[in-house]
Amino acid sequence: MRVTVAGVEFSSPVIAASGTFGYGIEFEDIVSLDRIGGLVTKGLSREPMAGNPAPRIIETAAGMMNAIGLQNMGVRAFIAEKLPKLRKITGTVIIANVFGFTIEDCVAVIQALNDAPGVAMYELNASCPNTSHGGMVFGTDPPQLWELVARCKAAARRPLMVKLSPNVTDIGLMARVAADGGADAVSLVNTFVSLAIDVETRRPRIANITGGLSGPAIKPIAVRMVHEVSKNVTIPIVGMGGVVRAEDAVEFMMAGATAVQVGTASYADPRAVENVANGLKRWCVAHQVLHVSSLTGSALL
Repeated sequence: MRVTVAGVEFSSPVIAASGTFGYGIEFEDIVSLDRIGGLVTKGLSREPMAGNPAPRIIETAAGMMNAIGLQNMGVRAFIAEKLPKLRKITGTVIIANVFGFTIEDCVAVIQALNDAPGVAMYELNASCPNTSHGGMVFGTDPPQLWELVARCKAAARRPLMVKLSPNVTDIGLMARVAADGGADAVSLVNTFVSLAIDVETRRPRIANITGGLSGPAIKPIAVRMVHEVSKNVTIPIVGMGGVVRAEDAVEFMMAGATAVQVGTASYADPRAVENVANGLKRWCVAHQVLHVSSLTGSALL
């Protein structure tokens, strides 16, 4: 069941996604953390953030919409309060999700984490608006994405994985830009910008007006995007978007992913990540797959 992403070995290719698993510690009494490959922390910013006003999560057909607003305790509090407990978990890779509204913010978060033991790699959220350049989202503008990745990679002492936005016309191009900027891996996809309206009040159902759509509804699009990226880069790909069952993980891997992340499913079942990991192991045994890594890119496309 072992796979390697950017030189980091995972005991399973199933990882808990950022934003749906807290800081990891919150799940330690529910999930056997040593049975999953790794976990990605909530996005960490330079300073604490309160996030958006409620309502900020709604259920949709086959998924959910959210506009949490990247609420988090800030990188310094994470290092002081959460990381010492995370370091005690054995066999699970800890990935720190990093974001900012300027390149300098992202670099500052990475520099703070560089000196903190216990983190194996960084996941850079490229779906934030660059407030220094008119609010254009980093992950939708190739020159901005390249500069963001290059600057963060220069600052990072650990492998850098870039989380790509799906709200682009050519996801393969954006993956190449990230790779050219120095990314050691890419993860995709983040949520799709979406809108839901209450037909009785005629108002948006999310206070932020728009939110990010995730869950099983987006899986076929996400699988297609993983396949497209696999044809454009040679660095490892971590796929996500609607993984609920072991077969979903297999599908992403056959499309080109080395590992997968489980996100929205954890809201319906807090043990979803562990269940997918255990189910994937059983699937491999039943299908006589000796090494789960052999599934990567094996679809007959």
